[in-house]
Amino acid sequence: MSGRHSGIGMTSQRTRGRLIERLRVRGIKDEVVLAAMNAVPRHIFVDEALASRAYDDVALPLGFGQTISQPYIVARMIEILRNGIALNRVLEVGTGCGYQAAVLAQVAREVYSVERLQPLYERAADFLKELQVRNVNLRYADGSIGLPAVPPFDGIIMAAAATHIPQALLEQLAVGGRMVLPLGAQEQSLWLIERGPQGYRETRLEAVKFVPLLMGKG
Repeated sequence: MSGRHSGIGMTSQRTRGRLIERLRVRGIKDEVVLAAMNAVPRHIFVDEALASRAYDDVALPLGFGQTISQPYIVARMIEILRNGIALNRVLEVGTGCGYQAAVLAQVAREVYSVERLQPLYERAADFLKELQVRNVNLRYADGSIGLPAVPPFDGIIMAAAATHIPQALLEQLAVGGRMVLPLGAQEQSLWLIERGPQGYRETRLEAVKFVPLLMGKG
């Protein structure tokens, strides 16, 4: 791998492979998601001082009060979003460093990702460009209102915890689509929202811990 962190052992396929095996042990079964996780070099997206921990199954700090999500959570959320079916157009709320967007780009035809913090937006754009990821459309905007000009999305994934499901995102979800997001303040849970012809179905999943969803641009 040329570019950032190119000389370190953490770039090795063996190191990445061990992470994939840990994800399997933890219950990730979707081979498409596992292949996507294996294909994306997580060390590119973390601070060089933390690169030796890039393939540990832990969240890592990004600065600006944000984190790069634990690999298991990324894999779990995308597995739920996919539900074994190819994804066409996906919206990600909270680009962060761009890692999850890069994984989504492996499993969806078209990814729109929104980040409200300009330094993170610019950094993610640089990382995705370095990896030549061409099917991710980054936007510097308030993700809580989604992207009203683009929908419908057959998948929506949120990387920050809201206290309630944003109405704008419900409206931008296609019939037959799925949204995966953390909800809650002190106690958070992962939720699956499915939109059917007659309305929405909500399913509460496992406990999680995310940074809070904030409004506006920073």
